[in-house]
Amino acid sequence: MTTAITKVVFPVAGLGTRFLPVTKAIPKEMLPIADQPLIQYAVQEAQQAGIEEFIFVTNPTNRVLLQAHFSTNAQLEATLAERGKLAELKIVKETTLAPEQVKFCYQDRPLGLGHAVWCAREYLEGGPFAVILPDDLIMAKPGCLKQMVDLHAKLGGNIVAVENVARELTSRYGILDVSSDDGSIVSAKGLVEKPKPEEAPSTLSIIGRYILDHQVFQHLDKKMTGSGGEIQLTDAISATIGQVPFHGLRFEGTRFDCGSMFGFVEANVAFGLKSSQHESKLRTYLKNHL
Repeated sequence: MTTAITKVVFPVAGLGTRFLPVTKAIPKEMLPIADQPLIQYAVQEAQQAGIEEFIFVTNPTNRVLLQAHFSTNAQLEATLAERGKLAELKIVKETTLAPEQVKFCYQDRPLGLGHAVWCAREYLEGGPFAVILPDDLIMAKPGCLKQMVDLHAKLGGNIVAVENVARELTSRYGILDVSSDDGSIVSAKGLVEKPKPEEAPSTLSIIGRYILDHQVFQHLDKKMTGSGGEIQLTDAISATIGQVPFHGLRFEGTRFDCGSMFGFVEANVAFGLKSSQHESKLRTYLKNHL
């Protein structure tokens, strides 16, 4: 039997430099996609997967806004109730997380994704956990993390969400060295962080979803730097291959890279078209302009 996944880490301490100047004052994870911020989609995906504890690796400035978003706003709720705005009141209440469910820790220097996960180590003792990068927004039913949790219940070990990328883009991703592939589940014998296209063992890339065995901390604790001079999470996963099963899942769904302006706009259009309230007007607008 495998251990249930009940904790998730959100590494959200980045500066969001590709979205300046808006991210000078607003964390990138609070930017809206359709009618809610990126981080809300990530939390909802985690909740659907059975997650009970939410760990935000952030900085003091961003923590204030994140904490405000996920805490009860008594004044707002009272005003909405008084004005009979019950639909809006329901939406606001659904964003609230119980205080005991939420943990914050700080990443004081931008030393990489592996370092961000290491910063959350005090809340992750003893068992497997999930990591979600909110930049990678995934439209899927069931959610991508739920698909991964279901697979973990069968296989255990480290599991990452994967998709194929163009070979010329492999230098942007962690790339799997595949040993077997049934079209859905991939077994990997290795992992390379941001390889040159001509050196990449495949074009199968990790995107921002992980389920990790606690053994990754045996490597992260060493604080060894890898590609780009950063502490890479992929290096820690690679170091456990042979001790911990490692699989990639070709998830069912569509991924939007909201760390880029194109992906951000693309996601807003896609999620807007899923809205019963806005779909018709948005579709007409797009037809008129295209």
